Amino acid sequence: MDQTPLFSTSEILDIAIGIEQNGEAVYRDALEIISEPGLVSLLTWMADEEVEHAKWFSNLKKDVETTSTNPFVEEMSRELFNDLLGEKSFSHKEVDFSIVEQIDDLIAIFIEFEKDTVLFYEILESFIEDEGTLENLKKIIAEENNHIAKLQEFIGSQTQLSVGDV
Repeated sequence: MDQTPLFSTSEILDIAIGIEQNGEAVYRDALEIISEPGLVSLLTWMADEEVEHAKWFSNLKKDVETTSTNPFVEEMSRELFNDLLGEKSFSHKEVDFSIVEQIDDLIAIFIEFEKDTVLFYEILESFIEDEGTLENLKKIIAEENNHIAKLQEFIGSQTQLSVGDV
């Protein structure tokens, strides 16, 4: 009988680390074309938060690899995880900033990234057994939701990217 291989905890944590690192990179790249001070400040803050999230996941991965304690349910099949995730890649796509003319369009892209991240972490929640790990993950989810709320505040604040910015 063919058994579907399990996602390892390490693989799942690598995905989470990649999501955070990609988010940081995209936000820092966007800073090169944004001139609105409030949005520059927000994206800088968000990129810094993504760095902290990646560190947390990296530390969790080290802890899992060096101890016998695994905060995750051992029964995470690829099939179940794929069913839950659907077509989401959970990787911040490369954004071609040269074709984005409206600030609102750029913000919509960032909001979608953040929503995908929240979805991934909410799915991950159901596989975590350790209360401390779960509490920290819920804190990260709250921070990602806060990113969405703060981005939404900028919708409609400026319609076009400055010509000198592109």
